[in-house]
Amino acid sequence: MTTQAQARQQASITSRIAALPNLSMDALWALWDEHFRDRPGHHHRLWLESRLAYKIQEQTFGGLKPATRRKLEKIGETGILPSRLQRDANQLLPGTVLTRIYDDVEHRVTICGVRSFEYHGQRFKSLSAVARAITGTNWSGPAFFGLKASGHTKGAT
Repeated sequence: MTTQAQARQQASITSRIAALPNLSMDALWALWDEHFRDRPGHHHRLWLESRLAYKIQEQTFGGLKPATRRKLEKIGETGILPSRLQRDANQLLPGTVLTRIYDDVEHRVTICGVRSFEYHGQRFKSLSAVARAITGTNWSGPAFFGLKASGHTKGAT
């Protein structure tokens, strides 16, 4: 595939994913039915959008390597990141969105750059400051957003 064709394909994928939040629920379900055999037992819109976005990219660019899938499954089962990943968590790429459900509310933080995080349209210099804004108490921001193990579980969901 030529570089121009790759760029067009990337733009097409990007625009399809960017359009997901603007789709009606009926259109979102129709798209879900095109990509998956079964519907989930819940109707959390952001969850549906994220799974569809991944599936669209996976079908175009390929899925995870089996070794990567096994590592992620282990992290999901244990909730513990390998120490190498914990160090890498401090080097998140701009545009990365971290999500956390706390007190039955989903909170989304966008990484804007080094020591620059956006939450509800406000800039913060650390994830810990964001976690404090959400909880009203002192938290390790990386631990609050699941980027490293934490002994602090008060109010966590």
